[in-house]
Amino acid sequence: MTDTTISNRAPEPVGAYPHARKVGNLLFLSGLGPRKKGTKTIPGVTLDENGNITAHNIEEQCHSVFENIKTVLEDAGATWNDIVDVTTYLTNMKEDFATYNKIYAEYFAGEGKPNPTRTTVEVTALPTPIAIELKIIATVD
Repeated sequence: MTDTTISNRAPEPVGAYPHARKVGNLLFLSGLGPRKKGTKTIPGVTLDENGNITAHNIEEQCHSVFENIKTVLEDAGATWNDIVDVTTYLTNMKEDFATYNKIYAEYFAGEGKPNPTRTTVEVTALPTPIAIELKIIATVD
């Protein structure tokens, strides 16, 4: 059985795909960034008049993307603690990884929090002017 989820509370997908797809007891989330629902606003991003990034705050983007993930998980019938795997795409590993790693630990490390497997890779660009995108796999009953 497969089910797809389009969250009415999360930022709209930037292409023809669902926010999440359930296959058996696994839930696969499409890549999510820090955008805000119903707007092109991206927390922590400053753009010039041509839409080019002039500055970014990775801390603000991390918190926003984690909130977006939580929203999609909830709308698909899962919880934060159901996360089993995280793939992270950063556009600037050298400058952003240490901050990302610190904030990641606030959400994923410690008693009562998930401790998923994780991969972090650097990419040269993402589909919108963001510095981080996460791909999540979770379990769902």
